[in-house]
Amino acid sequence: MRLTSFNQLLFLCICLVFVTACKDDEMPPDPTYTIPTTYNFENVSYSGQTQRLAMLAEMKSYMAMSRTTGVSLDAARLKAMFANDAANAQFAGTYEDSKQLKSKTFEQAQTPFENLMDELATASESTVPGEEGISGVIESNDGSKSYLVGDDGLDHAQVIEKGLMGATFYYQSTAVYFGDGRMNVDNTTVTDGKGTEMEHHWDEAFGYFGVPIDFPTNTDGLAFWGNYSNKRNSVLGCNQTAMDAFLKGRAAISNDDLTVRDEAIIEARDVWELISVGSALHYINDGIANFNDMSLRSHSLSEAIGFIYSLQFNPTKKITNATVDQYLTLLAGSADFSSMNLYQTTEANLQQLKDDLAAAYGLTDKKNDF
Repeated sequence: MRLTSFNQLLFLCICLVFVTACKDDEMPPDPTYTIPTTYNFENVSYSGQTQRLAMLAEMKSYMAMSRTTGVSLDAARLKAMFANDAANAQFAGTYEDSKQLKSKTFEQAQTPFENLMDELATASESTVPGEEGISGVIESNDGSKSYLVGDDGLDHAQVIEKGLMGATFYYQSTAVYFGDGRMNVDNTTVTDGKGTEMEHHWDEAFGYFGVPIDFPTNTDGLAFWGNYSNKRNSVLGCNQTAMDAFLKGRAAISNDDLTVRDEAIIEARDVWELISVGSALHYINDGIANFNDMSLRSHSLSEAIGFIYSLQFNPTKKITNATVDQYLTLLAGSADFSSMNLYQTTEANLQQLKDDLAAAYGLTDKKNDF
């Protein structure tokens, strides 16, 4: 029996609906590639990042010498270390001329950090104990620790170190290397030892995290962010989350799976942001616990300043830059390093900051655990 034109049309429509429904029910195929458990990919290179981590480690060691009264720091040397001016930096290590911290630091932050280096060097010339309005070394109440504090109560060495962790390493990874300018690039041409351009940029982002290729099984030699991830891991479980994101993204790039790469970018940014928040909460808790010990209070809250300040550099952060400024103002009276004063900080403000910061990141139930 022949179908009429109407019946033919009805039959085709039914077939079309059936086929479409079947396609809608289909699940996307699983990736056809394996994500390794260690960062042991082919053609990986991030030596420039390793060198910059080492430069900041040397700067940190030099700044720590100021904790002893009578040991003066040279501002010119600090700036030379920042800019890898080998003739004046007096580095113990050997670094390529093209590698430096300053050029990789967020441009608008470079001068404020050099100003902090000037202030640190000036404060180190003091030969009297520090107090409000007077720079100098202050001992903790029990005499076990001592830190150089500026006349504003800032431990400049801590603000510089933690601030550069954010304005250089965190900024370069989350904003620059994970950004469109470094991700929307060639992923076909392989350079021996470096991989494709996209692979290389991802590797450089990983390099700034400061962990070994078999992290978190291996926690030897952690540097800066890797170290603080490990310190916050008991509360946040961030070690494996961060490593999984880096492994997932690199494997996806090597298999030209840009959808999964983009998922990994968000995952890496999110967990790195939490590490900074958790570290800030840890040092705010320390500041509250040691509020009546100016040496310990200054040291801890200066570290908190650096971690909160760092939050601004993640382009997909959960808060705005205006909120970052509000947090810094609660903590130190200003969002501007040059106008901060930790002598004027109140316990009430610190508690408010702790509550607000924890709430913003869904950590209210954990805020006392850091």
